[in-house]
Amino acid sequence: MSAKADFSQDDADGGALRFTGDLSLASMGDLPDRLERHEGRVRRVDLSGVDRIDTVGAWVVHRFAARNDAEVFGLSDASRSLFDEVVNADKPVAMRPQPVSPFARVAGEIGDAVVTSFRTLYGLLGFMGATTMAMLAVIRHPRRFRFNAVVHEFETVGVSALGIVGLMSFLIGIVIAQQGAVQLRQFGAEVFTINLVGRLTLRELGVLMTAIMVAGRSGSAFAAQLGTMKLTEEIDAMRVIGVSPMEALVLPRTLAAVTLMPLLGFYASLIAIIGGGFLAAVSLGIPPVTFVARIREVVPITDLYVGLIKAPVFGAIIAIAGCFQGMSVESDAEQVGLRTTSAVVQAIFLVIVLDAFFAVFFTWVGWN
Repeated sequence: MSAKADFSQDDADGGALRFTGDLSLASMGDLPDRLERHEGRVRRVDLSGVDRIDTVGAWVVHRFAARNDAEVFGLSDASRSLFDEVVNADKPVAMRPQPVSPFARVAGEIGDAVVTSFRTLYGLLGFMGATTMAMLAVIRHPRRFRFNAVVHEFETVGVSALGIVGLMSFLIGIVIAQQGAVQLRQFGAEVFTINLVGRLTLRELGVLMTAIMVAGRSGSAFAAQLGTMKLTEEIDAMRVIGVSPMEALVLPRTLAAVTLMPLLGFYASLIAIIGGGFLAAVSLGIPPVTFVARIREVVPITDLYVGLIKAPVFGAIIAIAGCFQGMSVESDAEQVGLRTTSAVVQAIFLVIVLDAFFAVFFTWVGWN
């Protein structure tokens, strides 16, 4: 058992203070108080006689040496490393952050946002590549395809969403018809409300609003589910037993979203047209038969093709964004909420950006 910590002064050695014993919290006793009361000039602190030293002992010695501007020597390599860590940690702590000008703060936030955006885009592209590789692996080995998981996601993404998507689309059809009729009434062209409802719902709003609804509903669910599994280390356990998380978790969700988005988009467009026809019958006095006949005359089949082409792309973006954010959860439960929010925001943003590109592209190819 080591002796208690003690010290003695050797005036013959240039005012050196020699420490002996165990400089640890358990054996230090009243040493700090005695050092506070110590008088006399100290130039050097000799720790060669110390049996053991811990962080508290190193801090006491450092504080005494700093107050007397004394040199500390005699430590072993391991003790010197600990002592150096204590010395480096002895820095003033800013109780309040340094004031930053509004311009510098805004510029810094903008820079951080740009860097984060590019990192996220890079991660999404990499995750999309990993999903593609998982798809190719399943194609090469069809027995690894998880049919039951895909069917389960069909219900989550599509069947359970029919009610809310139908209600939303019906109301959107009513709003489009009502607002269009109000504006066209000024020119005596209320009949063209049918053109507006038919083309706008089939070409744009039916698929776009469905994608936004699926992003908020299914994209957030994907991120939350995978984030919770990542947090509870279920995904790591799958890797340990030789199961690919990309094939077992990501691929079924992506396939379900890609497959069902065209069906949901077409369904939403039909319900929106029904909503527009309902308002046209009630407010404008246009019979349903006339409404349907006019729809068949004025809406080209290319509008339907445009919606059906965009829908699977939107589904893939929503599923990949949701799964990517879910698989990016790392530290704590708060990350699940943050990643879920990011998944919805990124999916909606990317869907709208892609919709703008599609609008320009289809106009360029002549599908006006």
